[in-house]
Amino acid sequence: MEVLNNVANESFDWNAFENDLDLYGGQSKEQVAEAYGQTLSNIAVGEVVEGTVSEINKREVTVNIGYKSEGMIQATEFRYNPELAIGDKVEVYVESVEDKSGALALSHKKARQLKSWDRVNEALNNDEIIKGYVKCRTKGGMIVDVFG
Repeated sequence: MEVLNNVANESFDWNAFENDLDLYGGQSKEQVAEAYGQTLSNIAVGEVVEGTVSEINKREVTVNIGYKSEGMIQATEFRYNPELAIGDKVEVYVESVEDKSGALALSHKKARQLKSWDRVNEALNNDEIIKGYVKCRTKGGMIVDVFG
């Protein structure tokens, strides 16, 4: 069994700690807490944000969106892009800030769907013609793939 020894941090100012001296450079504790809070990204559920791929394995892709934790996306959502690499920027949809395991739940597929709908609506408003591919016929019409 390994024995651990507590060692004091040499740069810690014990005098300031014991005498409750001003450690915040003239700012109140609330101002420091607010400044810290501003360094974290504010994200909302249902929002599409840009993230950076930080890890890739066979089952999952880890994406950092600047929140307090990274989000996991199933690797199958990136099948269309076999060239995906660490450091690539991707758009993701925020499904929930914390799932049952406390992780950030993200979806790349939903982000692509929402962006495609935005592009279709923009084309409609501008009277543009867009090209699509009929994927299959259904009872009520057709399923068409536009913008991937």
